[in-house]
Amino acid sequence: MGKAVLGVIGGSGVYDLPGLTDLREERVESPFGSPSDTLRFGRIGGTEIVFLPRHGRGHRLSPSDINYRANIDAMKRVGVTDIVSLSACGSFHAELPPGTFVVVDQYIDRTYRRDSSFFGKGCVAHVSMATPVGPRLAARVAEAAEAEAAPVRRGGVYVCIEGPQFSSRAESLVYKAMGCDVIGMTAMPEAKLAREAEITFATLAMVTDFDCWHPGHDVVDVKAVVDVMKDNVERARRVLARLARDFPAEREACPAGSHRALDDAIMTAPGARDDEVLARLDAVAGRVLGR
Repeated sequence: MGKAVLGVIGGSGVYDLPGLTDLREERVESPFGSPSDTLRFGRIGGTEIVFLPRHGRGHRLSPSDINYRANIDAMKRVGVTDIVSLSACGSFHAELPPGTFVVVDQYIDRTYRRDSSFFGKGCVAHVSMATPVGPRLAARVAEAAEAEAAPVRRGGVYVCIEGPQFSSRAESLVYKAMGCDVIGMTAMPEAKLAREAEITFATLAMVTDFDCWHPGHDVVDVKAVVDVMKDNVERARRVLARLARDFPAEREACPAGSHRALDDAIMTAPGARDDEVLARLDAVAGRVLGR
């Protein structure tokens, strides 16, 4: 399967990853545009790490302005095999209070302004999203959190809204009734794009609030989120360091098939494929396109 390289996408409040050795930075350009920031390369123990702050340093980009395709394509180009995505979120359950981590296993996508696929006119592909998270990777994240005594729940449904506004109370109650566990603004289309790029993916959702469904916490504002986020970020850094120290040197086959997600996914006949589109897909789909 080749060498394992762990990618980390930092969410709100996570703009760097302390503890990296052999640190260097590189601007990686993508045919899909510019990533959110320079990629930071380093090691924790024997594990190679590539870190990218999703919103850019200083939090310059709103959820709708992030170039998700460029971020994932850049990760693929530098050899990332697994991504752990950190995401601040709201909770729909009293038993998931602020400060809790949720290792998500399912998503509901309510975004509408974002490019959600590398494929399209000129080369059409359909990948399965039935099991969007790598089970083995998710288990490793949860085990690292438990080892660091971080309050963590294994499994949960993350509904991703467009933002940048927080939900109305009516929306919050609808999502809660739908069976969602947490709500955020950035997990989609990240998970979809990682699947298309055959990168194993997991989200570590960090609860900062109860959204606005909770009668005792009916207002969500930036100050309240940031106050909780500070504690979450320190715990998340320890979890990631533990994960990296225990990470396998070789890429493992994903039980959900993320490492071969493009097998039989491309619909467009070879003679009908657009050469310019194929050139952009050299990193994402080179394995199946022979590029």
